[in-house]
Amino acid sequence: MTDAAIPRFTGDASPYAGGDPYADHRTADFPFTHLVDLADRRLGAGVIAANDEFFAERENLLKPGPAVFDPEHFGHKGKIMDGWETRRRRGVGAAEPHPTADDHDWALVRLGAPGVIRGIVLDTAHFRGNYPQAVSVEAVALPGSPSSEDLLAPDVKWTTLVPRTAVGGHAANGFAVDAEQRFTHLRINQHPDGGIARLRVHGEVAPDPAWLGALGTFDLAALENGGLVEDASDRFYSPATNTIQPGRSRKMDDGWETRRRRDKGNDWISYRLAAQSGIRAVEIDTAYLKGNSAGWASLSVRDGGNAGDGDWTEVLPRTRLQPDTNHRFVLDGPVRATHVRIDIFPDGGISRLRLFGSLTDEGAAALAARHRELGG
Repeated sequence: MTDAAIPRFTGDASPYAGGDPYADHRTADFPFTHLVDLADRRLGAGVIAANDEFFAERENLLKPGPAVFDPEHFGHKGKIMDGWETRRRRGVGAAEPHPTADDHDWALVRLGAPGVIRGIVLDTAHFRGNYPQAVSVEAVALPGSPSSEDLLAPDVKWTTLVPRTAVGGHAANGFAVDAEQRFTHLRINQHPDGGIARLRVHGEVAPDPAWLGALGTFDLAALENGGLVEDASDRFYSPATNTIQPGRSRKMDDGWETRRRRDKGNDWISYRLAAQSGIRAVEIDTAYLKGNSAGWASLSVRDGGNAGDGDWTEVLPRTRLQPDTNHRFVLDGPVRATHVRIDIFPDGGISRLRLFGSLTDEGAAALAARHRELGG
């Protein structure tokens, strides 16, 4: 279930020759990387088990940012790599020294937010001669918080997202996925062994309607609840998706910041909410944005259609923002919406946008229907 049009990388990369370790890294512009990373640690993702992590820990797979390479960094077990690396597999004896065709290593990954997966990147950065010959990826949806034993039980039925496919060393190996299902966990397989630096799982969050219904009032724009960024005027310094990540921003680039405008326009982000909702309260946070926070902001809504369709109705007029401050606004009454747009004037940034409210009856029904379509 992969897209043959996506570039494929195979074979060893050249040995490291010094200088920039990424100078010869093989990669491509994959069509799905604008979507949220469902395996983001900030959403609660984790690598919960692996059959082997002799050379490098499984948790490295989900670390933010690109893998780091230090050619002089060695330990008692050998070269220390910034990724997940297993030992070399061997056969059963001198007469059969090679691993069998079925021998492989695996890691179990809990997605931070259950969702529909549109693309996967398995990056073997800096694994030049010690990467797997091939990889495969399987997925499953299980309720609650299953243990590794639960996931490996013989009655669990896994869906193949990426069949066994040859990959290249020191390369971002991308795979488009076409499976209109909701998944909670992945099994990453290396055939027969080797190392992977980073895993990214791009897709769309598919929240549990029962959970959101039990919460009642929640953040309608949050990534973990099914909100998403549909468009933004500028992503020069940092992605607009940062504004709906969990928790408060911890540093300047953990928010959204635009380049400096030299015209009379303004910058904006448009969002799609989890479903049709009634918004009652708003938070606009400029944490860690001090000399570069937005000067003013306004908020507008749409009900139905797409974010780019029709007119927007302003529900929060242009309001002065303070640097490094969380601003709170209570609306006059519940504002029904499926899409929200924040305009900042004239430029700058915000770190987080929170929209608190509840699903409408129509929104709850639509979310429940979508959940059933995805196998929930």
